[in-house]
Amino acid sequence: MPVIDQFTLKDKVALVTGAARNLGREIALSLAEAGADVALTGRSMPEMEKTAEEIRKIGRKALAIAMDVTSLPQIEKAVQKIVSEFGRIDILVNNAATRSHKPLLEISEAEWRSVIDTNLTGAFLCCRAVGPIMVRQGGGRIINISSRAGIRGRANVAAYCASKGGLNQLTQALAVEWAPYNILVNAVAPGIINTDRSYKGATAIPTIPKERVAAIPLKRAAELAEILPLVLYFASGACSYTTGQVVLIDGGCSAQ
Repeated sequence: MPVIDQFTLKDKVALVTGAARNLGREIALSLAEAGADVALTGRSMPEMEKTAEEIRKIGRKALAIAMDVTSLPQIEKAVQKIVSEFGRIDILVNNAATRSHKPLLEISEAEWRSVIDTNLTGAFLCCRAVGPIMVRQGGGRIINISSRAGIRGRANVAAYCASKGGLNQLTQALAVEWAPYNILVNAVAPGIINTDRSYKGATAIPTIPKERVAAIPLKRAAELAEILPLVLYFASGACSYTTGQVVLIDGGCSAQ
């Protein structure tokens, strides 16, 4: 098979969490452009329905489902609906995330738990719900959207750093545990990304300080489109011997 053909996702079914906006939306669209049918989950149905319609216009099936990744009943109900609609789930992208941008001494217990429950426990619950399906199918791909903050600590986002660090370890542990089932588990860990920061959710952080951008060797933040190729690789047949990896996309910061 030509190398380029190994990147096709034709007739695969993908589930993307946190797909209403920003990176989640772009991941859903890119998977569809590569040939996959896509289930989009999140809390904003109007935005997900709009993206689902865009996917249908390029000739792929799409399903938008309201789902909170901290609720196991909602996850199980959504997974059942996806399997009923599409017959299988080949790709899971754990993208849903939130953060609390405060000094540790100002973070409430509720805020701490919200970040951990969404970013780490939410990924665990989704893996737990989708895993048995992939086992029965004889394999699958799980892609966790992590962050450079899960590898290098940063002030005022302790809960976020802890959640993403845990997600990295979950990635590696599941890669080992589920390798016998041909389920490959990897993580994409971006640095700073240009996103819609007006949204009070996964991207509710202050404007990026100029000194942080200046510290990046490439002297700029990443664009959303620059994260997508690695996600597509991990989702595709080209990724047949790569598992348990946490790959940074940070403009060279990790090389310093």
